[in-house]
Amino acid sequence: MKLSTLLKWITGGGEAFLAIPIAGGLFILSSGWQALLFMFVAHLITLIVSIRDNRSYVGSVLGLITSAIGAIPIVGWIMHTVTAIVLLIDAGRDTKADKG
Repeated sequence: MKLSTLLKWITGGGEAFLAIPIAGGLFILSSGWQALLFMFVAHLITLIVSIRDNRSYVGSVLGLITSAIGAIPIVGWIMHTVTAIVLLIDAGRDTKADKG
């Protein structure tokens, strides 16, 4: 498995956690929005590695946008959900391509 695929699984899982309506929001608030900064950096690293591995990087770009606007309550929840879905589907495709 390529590093970019692993990072997509990790960032997709992180976004899925942040998309849990009450738990994700409380985690973001309790961390003083540091969770969004952490996810921004994680998406940036995933973007760089995905470009290096010549893989799709749309989910990482979407993750950067989500991390930037994730503090807006309803919009953030929707964006975290969409980003998690895109990243996890992309990671699944990469995993299948790595095996085949």
